Amino acid sequence: MNKNQNIWAHIDKVTVVIFVLMVGLGWLNIYAAVFNEERSGIFDMSQRYGKQFVWIIATFILAILVLSVDSRFYSFFAWIIYGAVMLLLAGVLVLGNEINGAKSWYALGEFSLQPSEFAKFATALALAAYLSGSRHDLTKPLPLFTASAIIILPVIFIVLQPDMGSALVFFSLYLVLFREGMSAYIFVSGLLAVALFVLTLLWNNLIVVLALVLIAAIIIWYISRKLSVASFALGIVTAIGGILYLADRFLIKSLGPELVAMMAVLLSGLPFIYYVFMRRANNLVVVFLFLVGSVLYVNTVDYGFNHLLKEHQRERINITLGFESDPHGKGYNVNQSIISIGSGGFSGKGYLQGTQTKFKFVPEQSTDFIFCTVGEEWGFLGSLTVTGLYVFLLLRLLKMAERQKAVFSRIYGYGVFSILFVHFFINIGMAIGLVPVIGIPLPFFSYGGSSLWGFTVLLFIFLRLDASRTEYLI
Repeated sequence: MNKNQNIWAHIDKVTVVIFVLMVGLGWLNIYAAVFNEERSGIFDMSQRYGKQFVWIIATFILAILVLSVDSRFYSFFAWIIYGAVMLLLAGVLVLGNEINGAKSWYALGEFSLQPSEFAKFATALALAAYLSGSRHDLTKPLPLFTASAIIILPVIFIVLQPDMGSALVFFSLYLVLFREGMSAYIFVSGLLAVALFVLTLLWNNLIVVLALVLIAAIIIWYISRKLSVASFALGIVTAIGGILYLADRFLIKSLGPELVAMMAVLLSGLPFIYYVFMRRANNLVVVFLFLVGSVLYVNTVDYGFNHLLKEHQRERINITLGFESDPHGKGYNVNQSIISIGSGGFSGKGYLQGTQTKFKFVPEQSTDFIFCTVGEEWGFLGSLTVTGLYVFLLLRLLKMAERQKAVFSRIYGYGVFSILFVHFFINIGMAIGLVPVIGIPLPFFSYGGSSLWGFTVLLFIFLRLDASRTEYLI
């Protein structure tokens, strides 16, 4: 009994207060987003805000249950929880109810359950259990492959539904791997791949390749501290490129500048590596390999964009990058969301006074685009308050993760941070037109029982682990 009282005393109350504030503000904004003057009762069960209230009550009960369980339960049963949720993900492909073209939901009478929301905390638990089990070295291939498999398995099931937005969230867990020792080269490669994908769509392939060559030369100069080494590397690529260009212009006449640039980078490898070997500067080889990988990747982006992505996905990316303007078609949601947020001005139009909101100009306004209701009715001040709450929560989670004495708890804490950060960044980015629309909820704000319960369990498991950080070294 003493121990239980101590656990409740050690719950991080600041995080609990932020959680309650977010859930309450979310409910008020759902009410505003779907406000119906004929059915204005906030507890009306025929409206979304009435149903959300029921889910909120169930959420508080769920949070108490999660906190009441012994913290060791989550480490001991992490794999069983993960396996059970994977079975739910597999089962929804067969037994699921199709909504908006995706088999992502189990129909339970008037309610629906989306297992992908619960897969987030289950995957974070399994990843923490694996990495803390034998202190796996993520600089070695096998542990990194196993950890990646834990992350990618739910991704495969979710992609098959298909629900690309939810699937992308799981890659945020690579932030956890980076924190736990994954090579910075791999982490930087992932960020570089995203940046190169966007730059290649914005610019000509030749310009991107030439920029990469110049950046590689600068990095070589920085590492070697010798301008001569960087000049030699740049000179090799330039000389081979010049020869190939002249040969193509006067003899071959079929390569083109882009292929010439790629071949120049590849062919420059042999003399450069020989030069590095003679100077015993093997660390510079990594820079060359990065350059080669980046150049090859750049030349596959166009194919991947045009053949692997679906038409609506390409259209959303093109609209976000400004290649297309379709304010009445594919870009309608984002365009109306930006108008709504901008129309709120500094202090907003007032609660339940938003015209964009009232006349339903923004589809999915209570779910994926809930933030536009905040922007219109509460203005810049309200938007700043909401984003400030999220930033404060995320910083709090980082602080809590770092103070854990148990490896399992620390890893799981970083998993919670990563998932919530990506949801927050992408959802608000969608609402203001900074990232393509991929349809993921704003944690604790968006309408929906599955997402609210999933995020609640995700957060409160960590609160339970944090409360017992001085008792068990899990």
